[in-house]
Parts: sequence; C-alpha cells; structure tokens
Amino acid sequence: DLAALAQNYRDLQSRLAGARLGAVVKANAYGLGAARVAQTLRQQGCRDFFVAHLEEALSLKQELQKDSNLFVLNGLHPGSEERCAAAGVIPILNSLAQIRNWSAFARRQDVELPAVLQFDTGMSRLGLSADEANELIGNRALLDGIRILFVMSHLACADDPDSAQNEAQRSLFEKYAASFSGVPR
Repeated sequence: DLAALAQNYRDLQSRLAGARLGAVVKANAYGLGAARVAQTLRQQGCRDFFVAHLEEALSLKQELQKDSNLFVLNGLHPGSEERCAAAGVIPILNSLAQIRNWSAFARRQDVELPAVLQFDTGMSRLGLSADEANELIGNRALLDGIRILFVMSHLACADDPDSAQNEAQRSLFEKYAASFSGVPR
C-alpha cells in the first residue's frame, strides 16, 4: 500500500523537528520493490536512501534523481571503491580497513570523497569496534581524502524503549560523536 507508506513517511517527518529522515530500501525494499518504494518516498521529500550492498545501490541509482543520496550500509568490499565513487554512491564505513581503502582511493584520485562513519555501540553487527574507534579518534590522518557527512550507530533494542542498552549505546555514541565536532549525527 504505497499510499500508507507515503503517509507513514509524512507522519515520521512531522515528528523530527528539522532532522533528516532517510529510507532503508535494502533487500528490494524488504520485498516491496526498491524502485517503486523509493519513488513513492521521494515524492514525499525523501532524498536519502540506504541499501545493504553496492550492487543494490548501482541498480537503484538508475531509478533515482540526481538530488538523491544513496548510501551503502555494509560499506565496501576491497576493490569496489572505483565503481562506488564513479556512481556517486556513498559508503558507510564500518571498519578501519574500509576507511583505509576509501582514503587511499581518494588520495590516488586527488579528490575528496564523501562517506559516513558507523560506530558499533552494542549492535555487534556493523560499525567500528571500540578499539578501531579509539584508533581513528587518535589518528585523524586515517580520514585524509574523506569528507564525513555524518556519524551514526544502530540501536540493538530500539523496539524496546525501556531497555537499559539504549541509554548505554546512546552514551557511547555521544562519546564517539563528540570527537567529530560539527559533523551531524
């Protein structure tokens, strides 16, 4: 029901007090059809779309207008940096290896490339580990050639607002995010 999807987007947007709302359309929009879901949400003002893998992004990119942003949640496999950059897809960097590869590619091309940093604050699925986060914070040169658009994490217990893990994750995320002054969260 695309009309219901559009209404849900409008309802969420009205609650955000100026924050940006993006749409996760990975796995073919969870079986609903990524292109048609993205087009429906775009008509409601959505400009940020998230998929899991680069191949999904490359397929969906053809369906989106130029003012849309397409993010790859799982980051990039080594060697896929050129295809990602050429398509204008933005990786969410989840490890120091991904950061090093994206930075090296940017420096070889003598350009600055956009990316997002994800910190694992307790989901234990994707994101820089505590050791990697601390290494990155201590050595910002690792980000040479990378323009950080925002930093993010993923709540493990978001569906349970009373879970103590939510506050623990928020607190850890605040610690990491504070090291990136002026970068949106």
